[in-house]
Amino acid sequence: MLPERTDVLIIGAGPTGLTAALTLARRGVEVTLVDQREEPAVTSRAAVVHAYTLEVLDRLGAGAPLVARGLRSTRFSVRDRDRLLLTVPFDQLPSRHPYALMVSQSVTEAVLTERLADAGVRVLRPYRLTGLQHDGGGAVARLDGATVRARWVVGTDGIHSTVRELAGIPFTGPADSAESFVLADVRVDSALPRDGASIFLARGGPLVWAPLPDGRVRLVATVAEAPPEPDAGHLQRLLDERGPVRRPDRVREVLWSSRFRLHRRIAEAFRIGPVLLAGDSGHVHSPAGGQGMNLGICDAVDLGETLADVLAGGPDQLLDEYAARRRPLAHEVAGFADRLTRLATAPPSLRPARDVLLRLVGVLPPARRRIALRLSGLEQRTTDDAARGPAPDGVVPGGPAPGGVPGRRTDW
Repeated sequence: MLPERTDVLIIGAGPTGLTAALTLARRGVEVTLVDQREEPAVTSRAAVVHAYTLEVLDRLGAGAPLVARGLRSTRFSVRDRDRLLLTVPFDQLPSRHPYALMVSQSVTEAVLTERLADAGVRVLRPYRLTGLQHDGGGAVARLDGATVRARWVVGTDGIHSTVRELAGIPFTGPADSAESFVLADVRVDSALPRDGASIFLARGGPLVWAPLPDGRVRLVATVAEAPPEPDAGHLQRLLDERGPVRRPDRVREVLWSSRFRLHRRIAEAFRIGPVLLAGDSGHVHSPAGGQGMNLGICDAVDLGETLADVLAGGPDQLLDEYAARRRPLAHEVAGFADRLTRLATAPPSLRPARDVLLRLVGVLPPARRRIALRLSGLEQRTTDDAARGPAPDGVVPGGPAPGGVPGRRTDW
């Protein structure tokens, strides 16, 4: 049952919403998390958790259980059929997690839900947001006929965010891509190594081959017009046209499949009064590099810690600083993902030069290390630490804050 009042109301129980709720709950904040779905999704698009995100999740007690259920990928390879163009190693990353963790988004959500339950919070379902108003005392949300007054409302309800729309925040960007993408989890007979993901750059377009736990493989490919539910025959043709030649893959089973188109949009504000955005509600972009869910989880921890500081007596200005940090970062990540997409989908006339460039990068260790740091998110770590600065006045680092709320964590 919904409460009549809460300190923080979070709309949307994907990875971003779950992480924000967990961050707040561990700081002793009263938080209510709702989702319009009756049950959590069992299929998902995100399939990689990068090193910096795992470090962030470690602070919430969610890193270790997630690692235990994932597959460690120690490198990322770029291939032209059987020819290896570039390998980006992750095993030398300056992190306690020197790898990319391959794991389905549904598993990531399950682990976060379990940790949230341990903190005494459960997801309330199904509740659909139908109205949102705010005043000097906070916000009033209408959820399927019920009314909840909250001091703060956080929109983590995705690309079609109702929170963002009701708050009147524009969501702008360039025209959507004309290309469509095939997405599928399959079981395949393959000679490709399972300790690393690969992208095949082919005449028909790129094909991503990424191992997942339990012998599954995630396939992502650009196509002119993807069918609603790509079947085994369609996926086999993509592998035959773009994948390895000498020892070709054979699709044995399609576990699930879907299609999508590229979007690149960023909200024009991440805060309007007591309404805040995080994750896909605030930014969406190309899936290249697996940056989307990772950025959303990091948004969520930043926002959760900032909200906890404000509720502990810090100034509201801290939330403006959150927005000022995260929105430019969303632009930067979206630009990086776009550059990767353009590289992978280069027109035929530019592909020979692209392949020469990739082979050149492949023999330059500093260049490969820089790419690994960028993909892993570890470049963001120093920037984030510097941006957060000291705890606000009245909040004791690592100790209880005014009103009994725990203070800023010393390991942040």
